[in-house]
Amino acid sequence: MRISDIEKPSVHYFQGNFAPVQEEHSNVLCTEVIGTIPDSLKGSFLRIGANPVFVSSEDAYHPFQGDGMIHQVRFEEGKAFYYNRFVETEGHLAEQEHGDVIWDGLNTNPELAAKYDFSKNIANTHMVFHAGMFLALQEAAYPFQLTLPNLDPVGEVDYSGKLVNPYSAHPKIDPRTGELIGNGYSVVQPPYCSVTVVDKEGQLSHTTTVDIPRPVMMHDCAITENYTIVLDLPCVFDFERMAQGKSMLHFDESNGARFGLLKRGENGDQIKWFDVATCYCYHTVNAYEEGDWVVVDGCRSERNSIGDEEKPAPGDRSDLPMLYQWRFNLETGKVVEKALDKEWGCEFARINETWIGAKYRYSYAARIAGDTLESGFDGIIKYDMETGDSSHYPYGEGRLGGEPIFAPKPDGQNEEDGWVIGFVRDEKLGRSECIIIDAADFEAGPVARIVMPARVPFGFHSAWV
Repeated sequence: MRISDIEKPSVHYFQGNFAPVQEEHSNVLCTEVIGTIPDSLKGSFLRIGANPVFVSSEDAYHPFQGDGMIHQVRFEEGKAFYYNRFVETEGHLAEQEHGDVIWDGLNTNPELAAKYDFSKNIANTHMVFHAGMFLALQEAAYPFQLTLPNLDPVGEVDYSGKLVNPYSAHPKIDPRTGELIGNGYSVVQPPYCSVTVVDKEGQLSHTTTVDIPRPVMMHDCAITENYTIVLDLPCVFDFERMAQGKSMLHFDESNGARFGLLKRGENGDQIKWFDVATCYCYHTVNAYEEGDWVVVDGCRSERNSIGDEEKPAPGDRSDLPMLYQWRFNLETGKVVEKALDKEWGCEFARINETWIGAKYRYSYAARIAGDTLESGFDGIIKYDMETGDSSHYPYGEGRLGGEPIFAPKPDGQNEEDGWVIGFVRDEKLGRSECIIIDAADFEAGPVARIVMPARVPFGFHSAWV
């Protein structure tokens, strides 16, 4: 069934600004600008997300399985140009030719899918530019390369067949070495976790497996100058539940929660594990070394009811991600945990990526409007990680947004020399905007609000190239 043929969709993800768009655009000049686009802002702001074309039924759809679509704003000489395009993987093109859904998650028709010698790579979660390659990422598949700025498909990247597992959605580029470091995980069979290093030339230079007892959703990782941090947390994949007609993915506290610190270049059996209080962390913010300590900051919730039948009751904030810090002593094994913000929920926190893996001061997070992620993002919080202070930019009534990104100034010397950029949807005015905030003058709000020539649905992650 083609989603555009559904006259009155009943599912939340097909309504309002969650609804997918089908029209593509290329190099469209954005003519309406409130404020002034900085002349020195040159590059592309990109945001990826799930944008399904076909579904077997409305109830069967989950947003993690929608086709990838990238929305791009290219900045040049004080002007902005808009692009959006599907990530044209083999699976996406096969379904376009077939005229209906082929791969539908757990509802996939095996006889139909068996006609193809590949599975669908939806490439809808995150993006990274490394070793001259712009890659769309999704943790159940290999990276998918595209051209810039036109977003033409190049194909999957398996690093000469050396990848052990599907690749991470959130690898990190080490600014000191130019290496791309990430984890991968398998849901079906061990090894359930792997750690991979790709050198600055784009060659896979090191890979190792890490022994964990069960398959878990290991959505993100973190790095320091010398360590890769993997998160073994209790969002587990359980095939017995699936056989009972329940969600395969659920939060199981009996799994425990721990962080693994693996020194760069070492094998997985040398990893050091640190138990932490039961929690879930979709996304880390950054990590760094401080003497004998490794410090990890992330957006942490007490639990994650993603696949559970019972959802949190009104007022229950146990699912709400909030800024948090873990400290691990490499010599004594001691763990120190603390909440960095006990008031506001936040997600999708980003930094000036020149400071990845190093002690840093500022992060920029999407502010959660209510007690759960489903509330949406009603502003951006700038955190001062040194003083504990925070500044808020609320979008305003009837306006919601997504993940902000930090775009460094070309001549910037300090950590906050740059712009914070993001998409905002104004439901009252029925339009989408791209906002630009000077990070060093955050409380002043946007220096420019660019009206998009088409609706930009809510999505997942952003990149600056």
